[in-house]
Amino acid sequence: MFAIVYITASSEDEAKNIARVLVDKKLAACCNIMGAHSIYRWKGEVKEANEWVVVAKTKKALFDKIVDAVKDIHSCDTPCIVMVDITAGYKKFLDWIDDSCMA
Repeated sequence: MFAIVYITASSEDEAKNIARVLVDKKLAACCNIMGAHSIYRWKGEVKEANEWVVVAKTKKALFDKIVDAVKDIHSCDTPCIVMVDITAGYKKFLDWIDDSCMA
């Protein structure tokens, strides 16, 4: 029923904007933002970049709406947006996610 959605952004401002949109639209109960240094393959080349990670706590059923919301405001053509199921958690915390996100 619950999930964490992992999203990368190219700047801190972009990450904050993504987090704000997801929480404002009740697509996520909470988002954490962290800096990261990434090494990745893109168009046949190995690249490095400083990125920002948004970790959104949400309901699994909202994933498609999260993808649509992030694609509308993200600076990349192929943004990292992946979902990880929450298989267990503190009941009061999961209840808070349930109450904080849209039905």
